[in-house]
Amino acid sequence: MKTALSLLDRLNASVVLAVTPEYRRIRELQGAEYAGTPTFPAPHPMPMEFTTVAGVKIRMARSPREGAPTVILMNPLPQSIMAFAPIWEELAACCDVYAYDLPGFGRSEGGAEFMTFEAQGRFLRDFIDAHGIERPHLVGPDIGMSAALHYATNFPNDIASLIIGDGPGVAPSSNGSVIDKIVNSAFWRTVFTVGGAGAFIAAGNRLCYVDYVPNDDEVADYLMSYSGRVGTVTKWFKDYPASLATVDPKLADIEVPTLVFWGADDALLLPDNAQRLHERIGGSTLHVFEHCGHYSYQDQHTEFAGESPQRSRGEPNGPGPPNDRHALARIRGVGRPGEKTVRARQRASRARRRSR
Repeated sequence: MKTALSLLDRLNASVVLAVTPEYRRIRELQGAEYAGTPTFPAPHPMPMEFTTVAGVKIRMARSPREGAPTVILMNPLPQSIMAFAPIWEELAACCDVYAYDLPGFGRSEGGAEFMTFEAQGRFLRDFIDAHGIERPHLVGPDIGMSAALHYATNFPNDIASLIIGDGPGVAPSSNGSVIDKIVNSAFWRTVFTVGGAGAFIAAGNRLCYVDYVPNDDEVADYLMSYSGRVGTVTKWFKDYPASLATVDPKLADIEVPTLVFWGADDALLLPDNAQRLHERIGGSTLHVFEHCGHYSYQDQHTEFAGESPQRSRGEPNGPGPPNDRHALARIRGVGRPGEKTVRARQRASRARRRSR
């Protein structure tokens, strides 16, 4: 199995980017010296393992910490949980951390049956039940956001908070041209299928970063994750409208503390989505990472982990939890004064769902 991008992969990616108007703006932001030395020479170690949940073999990572808040991270596309390596050390220092590759994505098994928001929401429920997790903080960028939102809006749960962004969930979705092509055109879904994992990942790397440069180990993991699977993954986009309809009408039902984050220069799912999602989820906080692309958890990994308040704007939406501006700050804040009120709201929300 290939573990490095080839010249053909890069050429195929260039063809796609040549008809992607947003790419010019991203290149301007990256500057002439971008894509030189990787941001990290190698990924920070993550304790990876394979396990079976609900009959599906998945890859997960686990850093236990007794008595600490529990966090579940779900991978983005076309990446894997290795994308969380830059923030893993900070999370593991203060939290009881789980991460897993969604079925059908990353290094987990699964096929077309998992290419809907509903299927991923149901699997998240199975994952939580299988590990006996209580009151998790759900961290979901990109497709991970879809799983988190479907679970939060369709199943009785005891989520402590949602930390979501740069993903689909609000309708109609404001898409960049690449997403519009894959969603609306069988021709373009075929183009990406024929181009394969290498072109898919090479195009993503060039369009979705402003600052971060992935290292060879990261790219190799993404290539292994999607080799021979791009055709199946495009079905996720084909079913976008139907999947959005399972989440969007219920966004106002979300009553847990929610942080919506977004890259200000996201060229795949435009920042307009962030504002509308923030407005639809009462009491949510919006955090926009400046000078940052679609892969915000890497592009601004230090700020994402909560170490640096520079270049941020947080916008509260009505009464709700404290306006913590960073992922770690939000996780640490839940469970302090006001927790009883949050839990009461959760119980009321679960009761309403059961009565439907």
